[in-house]
Amino acid sequence: MTATAKAAPAPQALPQPKRDWLPILIVPVLALVAVPLIGNFSGWLTLTVAGLAMGMMIFIMASGLTLVFGLMDVLNFGHGVFISIGAFAVTLVVVPLAGMVQADSWIQNVAVLLLCAIVAMALTGALGFAFERVIVRPVYGQHLKQILVTMGGMIVAEQLIHVLWGADPISVPPPEAFRGAVLIGEAAIERYRILAVAVGLVVFAAMLLVLNRTKIGLLIRAGVENGEMVEALGYRIRRLFIGVFVAGSSLAGLGGVMWAFYRQTLTPGMGMEVMVLIFIVIIIGGLGSVGGCFIGSLLVALVANYTGFLAPKVALGSNILLMVLILMWRPQGLYPVAKR
Repeated sequence: MTATAKAAPAPQALPQPKRDWLPILIVPVLALVAVPLIGNFSGWLTLTVAGLAMGMMIFIMASGLTLVFGLMDVLNFGHGVFISIGAFAVTLVVVPLAGMVQADSWIQNVAVLLLCAIVAMALTGALGFAFERVIVRPVYGQHLKQILVTMGGMIVAEQLIHVLWGADPISVPPPEAFRGAVLIGEAAIERYRILAVAVGLVVFAAMLLVLNRTKIGLLIRAGVENGEMVEALGYRIRRLFIGVFVAGSSLAGLGGVMWAFYRQTLTPGMGMEVMVLIFIVIIIGGLGSVGGCFIGSLLVALVANYTGFLAPKVALGSNILLMVLILMWRPQGLYPVAKR
């Protein structure tokens, strides 16, 4: 030991990854470009808020599936049935509590919505647990079999909806406080669409908080990137799989509740009808990316609304065209996480 021993160098901070803002800017740029094309501010505002509400509901329904696909590498074509069951679970609340649904009270109306969400998420979460244990677990790593068995499970579950609730459409109007519209200038904005935007933002913020600020979120993100390394560190990734699948099913149930009050008519196949949109959103956003799923949902909904107003014949293929353009620009999606 000498008195002139050199001091240990100070630890250097880890380099921070650069933020990719370009995909985020697409949404406001798209909205601004649509203003002169529509030519009417009130019409533009109505279309934009409607698109944002639709996008938020699509995000809630798709966010669980993007985690399941990103972490578990499972092609769950039966995801739509969780949406349908979440929607039909609304009847378990609104029928016995019809008085609270029609009451002119914000407190009672919000309580009904919260109870619908809790019942739907609990029911679809339990169904997701059974679905993973019985149908998905035997076919891990076998994509073709996953497609076949999950579609089979979807058909069986859809027939169970027919048995339990019948085949006739069921009307479920939203609670009294969320009916009608709010006037902003000459634009009439439906109250329920404002609620859908608020719920979508809360779900997105909660998912970001869990994924980025908690240990379980760290494990999920690490499992998406490198599941074998997480397993080698001593964590039971199979249990993590089950938890993610149940959470994804519960989010689908919540999306089903929002979708039920938006459509106001329940049909057994209503969840399967949006599965094409959900897969488009997941592909656009990047497999396993919650942020990409969020931006993709907004893009899909806004493009559909704007093209539906400007060129109705083009609106049917607008989402496919959007997906093609995005993949030509970024073949792995806006924010790719898992390398497939």
